[in-house]
Amino acid sequence: MSRVAALEEVAIVLHPEDDVAVARRALPAGTELEEGGRRFVLHAGIPAGHKLARHELPEGRPVLRYGQPIGTATVRIEAGDHVHVHNLALDGGAREARLEEAGADARPVAFHPPDAMRFFQGFRRPAGRAGTRNCVLVVPTVNCSAGVSLMVRDRFREATRDFPNVDAVLALPHPGGCGSRMHGEDHKALMRVLGGYCRHPNAAACVLVGLGCEKNLPSILRADQGLEAVPVFSIQEQGGTRPTVEAVSAAVRALLPRANAARRVPVPVSELVLATNCGGSDSNSGISANPALGWAVDELVRFGATAALAETTEIYGAEHLLVRRAASRAVAEKLMERVLWWKRWCGLFGADLEDNPSPGNIAAGISTLFEKSLGGIAKGGTTPLRDVVLYAEPLTAGGLVFMDTPAYDPVSVTGLVAGGATVVGFTTGCGSVYGSALVPTIKLATNTPLYRRMEGDMDMDCGPILDGTPIAEVGRRIFERVLAVASGERTRSEALGLGEAEFLPWNLGPVV
Repeated sequence: MSRVAALEEVAIVLHPEDDVAVARRALPAGTELEEGGRRFVLHAGIPAGHKLARHELPEGRPVLRYGQPIGTATVRIEAGDHVHVHNLALDGGAREARLEEAGADARPVAFHPPDAMRFFQGFRRPAGRAGTRNCVLVVPTVNCSAGVSLMVRDRFREATRDFPNVDAVLALPHPGGCGSRMHGEDHKALMRVLGGYCRHPNAAACVLVGLGCEKNLPSILRADQGLEAVPVFSIQEQGGTRPTVEAVSAAVRALLPRANAARRVPVPVSELVLATNCGGSDSNSGISANPALGWAVDELVRFGATAALAETTEIYGAEHLLVRRAASRAVAEKLMERVLWWKRWCGLFGADLEDNPSPGNIAAGISTLFEKSLGGIAKGGTTPLRDVVLYAEPLTAGGLVFMDTPAYDPVSVTGLVAGGATVVGFTTGCGSVYGSALVPTIKLATNTPLYRRMEGDMDMDCGPILDGTPIAEVGRRIFERVLAVASGERTRSEALGLGEAEFLPWNLGPVV
């Protein structure tokens, strides 16, 4: 006769009101469980990370996880049933976010005293900001000059041998720069991205390379983004590809000694800007890596630093919680305006915000977008939401800030880096290999099997939380890793040379 297992031994209940528990490991059909004096049997096998019903749920009943609705039961669900896409669906709308509740859960930040300030070893720039890396950028204004930019980059693959304080010479090829409406929303977004990268504190110097007839002309970009001092080269004016490669290479060669003269100095943690993102999420993301990263975010904010939450399409269904944490009604209104914009924009293409999660998310135990969103916002910790900014706008408010971005990882992080993020905290449950060439990306595995399987890509294992290690303990490790990486410690993606191909500005409008 098999032993009756306590539910808490084999599954995780996140909130006392939850209707479901998340399996710590794969559980075979017929497993007998006990909770609160009640016994029930699993009617089917439950894969690791998937949900099982704690009690009976009638058809049409909202199903709670994180203490919040993640969907509605589409059939009668019995205690011990596997709860997933076959019996759980969205009911057509998120819980209404009420602006009159703005700030209801916002609590003052318990800042660390000035004499407790922590420091990292960063690069102090003339503009006053501090970088975590020291790169030279070759930036094409249009896709038509991307090839030239890559040719120049290739000439400086070994530049660090002669200039050891320079991390890399990077090119930023992208698919935009023409075929869009002049000064339209997408053109403005691209200019913000390119301007943000050129001004980024991780960029010691940069060069702009244009074709000469594009809509995103260097003259327009420089004026819009205040880049008058940045050298500009036009393929058409230089006389073609080869002369331009020679001219730009000479300019980069002249910039390298200046970049190499930079040295790391102690910088207060208050000057860090941490971007958060998640990719390839699983059902454990909201249990382990996301809340642990959120703990580190809270600690950074307590030191006066800036942290950014993003991915507007993956806060849908949880935006009411961020509204309640807004520092003011104006901040809450800005957040809700972006959610409404997304609904209108998706409707233009016959799409829906609920066209999520991905097949990989579903296989890993996430059933609905609301479930994914509720787990995703845990990356933002618990402090008040100080501001909401457009894609690639500067992250300057201090504390927790939200940037409006898609959930697609390369597009989202490109915007966050353009906004000034100097370190990225990136959680993954299925195994994303994302990296950013300009800004170090710390990848946080939600579960230990993933970490062991992809240790060459993962920087930290948050899986011990699933076995009882406190979130604060892992969050503290993340915080210390952020400081170490900001001070020059290499991430896995940097060691692999990832990041240039992942530069992907958001194209918001039609290409004509």
